[in-house]
Amino acid sequence: MGQVGRPTMMLTATVLDAPDPRGLARFYQQLFGWPIVDDEPDWVTLRPPGGGPGLSFQLEELYERPAWPAERERQQMMLHLDIEVEDLDAAVAHALAAGATLAEFQPQEQVRVVLDPVGHPFCFFVNG
Repeated sequence: MGQVGRPTMMLTATVLDAPDPRGLARFYQQLFGWPIVDDEPDWVTLRPPGGGPGLSFQLEELYERPAWPAERERQQMMLHLDIEVEDLDAAVAHALAAGATLAEFQPQEQVRVVLDPVGHPFCFFVNG
């Protein structure tokens, strides 16, 4: 058999499960300032104004808040977002004002782990 070439692929979004997709989308909309481009009862998508992959939020009725840091016998995070910022303190303050919480456990001095309103961890970092 001949080799099959790699099909064309393009990442369009990272999808986060949520008990309330619209509520979580509103949090990330406030965090990033991105517009909602798709708004269905069970699915909401945000995209950056200049194009590129966005964030989508889908209804998961059996959603369990992940444990951070990971613990045996508890739901573990499946992924997290790394977000480069110019000022850690300003970014954390902005996220907290939008409804996030600062994680108790902070594994690195130059990174801040923050939890969105349903517990998905994300990390702020300053490059360099």
